[in-house]
This record gives sequence, C-alpha cells and structure tokens, in this order.
Amino acid sequence: MNKFKLFLSLLVLPVVSVSLSSCDDDDDYDRSLFLPSAVVTVCPQEDGSFMMVLDDENDIYPANMDKSPFGENEVRAFVNFTPAESKPGDDRQYVNVNWLDEIRTKFPVAFVDADDAATYGSDPVEIVRDWVTVAEDGYLTLRLRTRWGISGIVHHINLLSGVNPENPCEFELRHDAKGDTMGEVGDAFIAFNLNKVFEGADGPVKIKLRWKSFTGEKTAEFDLALRKYIDEADHASLVSAARLN
Repeated sequence: MNKFKLFLSLLVLPVVSVSLSSCDDDDDYDRSLFLPSAVVTVCPQEDGSFMMVLDDENDIYPANMDKSPFGENEVRAFVNFTPAESKPGDDRQYVNVNWLDEIRTKFPVAFVDADDAATYGSDPVEIVRDWVTVAEDGYLTLRLRTRWGISGIVHHINLLSGVNPENPCEFELRHDAKGDTMGEVGDAFIAFNLNKVFEGADGPVKIKLRWKSFTGEKTAEFDLALRKYIDEADHASLVSAARLN
C-alpha cells in the first residue's frame, strides 16, 4: 500500500496490521479501528524491541509486538492502539497495537543558494493546520495539500535549514512536483527530525517555517520541544518508499 495515498478525509488504512479482525455484522463493526489514535515516534531499542513516544511527556510500549516493523529506522508514524494491562513490577504504559502506518521521515538539508531552485523546486503546497501538523519530540510533522496527477510521479519535499543567517531557527519548506501539477487536490504527510539541529539546546525552541502556497508566501511559528534523550537511534538511516521523497 502507498503510505501517501490521497487523503481527502483522514482515513488512514494500516500498513502493518497486528490484531485487526473482521466482523460479519456491519452494525457491530468497530470503525474506530481504521482511524489513528495518535502520531508517535517509533524508537527501536538496543535489544531489538521498540517503544513509541506519544507526546512530549508520555511514552507507550507495545504489549503485542516484539520488534518494530520498520527495522532499525526511527520514524514518525500513525498508530491505532488500545490500552493493555501493565506488567507486574513494570510502571511503563503498555498498549496493544492494532496497526502502524509509517510517515515519510527525513532530516533537514542545508540551504545552498547556488543550486537552490534547480535542486529543491518551487512548486506551491499548503500546510493543513490540524492535529497531525504538530511540533513535538524534536520532530516537525506536517499534513500537506497540493495537486497530484495520476502518473505516479514522486513529489519531493525538503526542509531547508540555514535560510536566514540572522535566525538559525528559521526553515523553508520546498516542494518539487516534478511537473506533476495538474491533478486533483489531495493530502500527504511528512515529518522532519530536528533533534540533531538543536542538540544541546535547553528547553523548547521556537522555529519559524516559511513556504510557497497557492496564494503566495506564508509563514508559521511552532514551539518545538526536543527529545529528552538522544541515542544512536537518531543516527539511523531514515528510509521509506512513498509518494513523497
């Protein structure tokens, strides 16, 4: 399944199904199992297990999965879960994972003026300000809206750092549609790991984001809380095949 299929409504179908069962009676069917419970950071652990950062204050642990479906990659993801019983002598919060759906996850790239337009493009894109667009755990996660054709062309989205020498907390979102600009309007999701950019920073960082929309240049500010800890997982290669690159 293409994890960045057009989302005209926020109906996220699972890529990794763990305990989703069918039901013969439509009246008894739990449709909430198709909707995400949260956006999380999936963090692999040294012993091969994984945990999920739910928000800036809470972590959750899978009771019904031993390994991350994304291998050693740390990624942002949609998750659908139900609470699970705690283990004796363990005060961690456990959940049963019904499904996980990876969000395309990248690091920002350094701005270089000489090859800026040719490399990163300048096609318009909108940022949808809903619960998915959030700055937490050192990640900027965005719900994007633009035009998509039926050609299957991969759009490229990048977050440029160093765009304002006077403000290191300012970034620019760039969209290269690769010529695929005449289709229907639809949504996609992407996340950027900014923990290493602000490594050593104390407390939340106010970041400024600018981008080219269909109605002109726009800006927004986010209060980004950084990861409480940095480990080797942050250096893992962030790889996924999706509609966005």
